[in-house]
Amino acid sequence: MFFQHKTFVYDRGMDGVSVFVLAGGKSSRMGSDKAFLEFRGSTLLERALKLAKEVSSSVWVVGPRQKFAAFGKIVEDVYPAQGPLAGIHAGLRASGDDLNVVLAVDLPFVESGLIRFLLARAQDTDALAIVPRFGDGWQPLCAVYRKPFADAAEKALQKSENRIDLLFAKTDVRAIAESELLTAGFSPEMFRNLNTPEELNEARRLDEIAS
Repeated sequence: MFFQHKTFVYDRGMDGVSVFVLAGGKSSRMGSDKAFLEFRGSTLLERALKLAKEVSSSVWVVGPRQKFAAFGKIVEDVYPAQGPLAGIHAGLRASGDDLNVVLAVDLPFVESGLIRFLLARAQDTDALAIVPRFGDGWQPLCAVYRKPFADAAEKALQKSENRIDLLFAKTDVRAIAESELLTAGFSPEMFRNLNTPEELNEARRLDEIAS
């Protein structure tokens, strides 16, 4: 374990929440499909789906149907090859819920307590996106989005503007500041993502030391 956190309860239960696991990336820096890499005895996709199902019964994989159909409900990008924003857009367009958790498949240290915390914060705001920040960096792939965010995303994608952080500057975003996250007991290590073989090996090494 890299960290400990407090327990938060999303007091509306799991109704009205969908979770979308973004698994359709090219994994070009990793050299093999990240979704099927093993970590702590399971693939990254299996870990992400298990986490998602702890939060909601409405769980989707965003990625090619041919590759992921065996893993549950699938939604494919409407705007292919435009990065994670296209995945967020596709998920929100497919969703029947107002609140939607987006989780990248390569974030194996995220735990359900963080997602429940973000959902709890979503109850206190009408913002279209509830997004953690550590330092100067957004964490848009472990965040909560309201369904209407898809409209803003679509306008950007139609112009091939797929930078999520630039879109945040044009929409109503509730930033969850570093101080707020730290006070709640969440470490920046929770957002450690795995993009290269070196990062995967380092994560495995640190996990062995901590266990």
